[in-house]
Amino acid sequence: MAWHQAAWSTIQNRLAADRLPHALIITGERGVGKRHWAESVAGLLVCDAPENLDAGAPEACGRCKQCELVRAASHPDIRVYAPEKSRMVKVDQIRALSGFAVASPQVARRKVAIIDRADQLNINAANALLKTLEEPQPDVTLLLLQEAGRPVLPTIRSRCQAMTLPNPTAEVANEWLAQQVLTMEEGSRPEATVLAKALMLAGNAPRLALEYATGDFIGLRDQAFDGFKQFMKNQIPVAEAAKAFKALGLEDSLWLFESWAADLARIGAGGAPVDAEAEDMLGFLARSNPVWKAHELLDMVREARAAGVYNANPELEAARLLMAWQQLMPTRRRAG
Repeated sequence: MAWHQAAWSTIQNRLAADRLPHALIITGERGVGKRHWAESVAGLLVCDAPENLDAGAPEACGRCKQCELVRAASHPDIRVYAPEKSRMVKVDQIRALSGFAVASPQVARRKVAIIDRADQLNINAANALLKTLEEPQPDVTLLLLQEAGRPVLPTIRSRCQAMTLPNPTAEVANEWLAQQVLTMEEGSRPEATVLAKALMLAGNAPRLALEYATGDFIGLRDQAFDGFKQFMKNQIPVAEAAKAFKALGLEDSLWLFESWAADLARIGAGGAPVDAEAEDMLGFLARSNPVWKAHELLDMVREARAAGVYNANPELEAARLLMAWQQLMPTRRRAG
């Protein structure tokens, strides 16, 4: 992926100079391809015969036993630890990672552990990870993936080097998305208007845009947005507006509220929103409220996301956030 090239070159240079850190935090927006990038790095690190090493730009050879195992997604020395049903990375998973870190590699010369996502470690898991970070093994590399805007404990961050994967430009994102669409069967290819809307809603994060364009998110988002606008105008009750967010699910509902609150802050500061379809409504609210109100809404989303760990009701959380949004409306427009 073209927008990964700078970060990829950094890894190549460090590997060629034998200066690769034992732990990296890779930060990027949702859908920018952090997991794909980390898996590519892992494939390079376990390769038996990397090419272009002397030139300072090593690449996996693609032919050795290690590369064959990577291609088959069955390499025993590459492990991925990701949130499970609770939406958190649990302590048992990190204990398994710790055992993996101190064990000898099975078939390669080094081991790679990917934590997707490090911003969703519960407190016990985070404490367990600290021991592994404090006592690094020479043959293991940890790649911690962090979604932008989601905090990682300072004690963990201080023991890792950081790297950011940027979002591509609209032109680059659109080109990548178009290439992915060409690989689909002709009857299942999204229309150009759908692709453009998916990219807009995803903030040019290509992999997220592809997910939106080929799934049902856009339709569900449009229903939720319509309900949102009607509720803000006092045309429907909060319970009716919240139902559309229930269909989206908690995480996508919170993502929508978060993106609108961030756009509200952008407009209040003189910038342009990511969600162009919401610009009129958000612009009206920005003219009627101080910028700090948007940050209050962002804090409420973070609280709701933390509550989501304990299986919060998405409809109730949506209703709570909707009521907070309606407080931004001028008094004469607000529900009584």
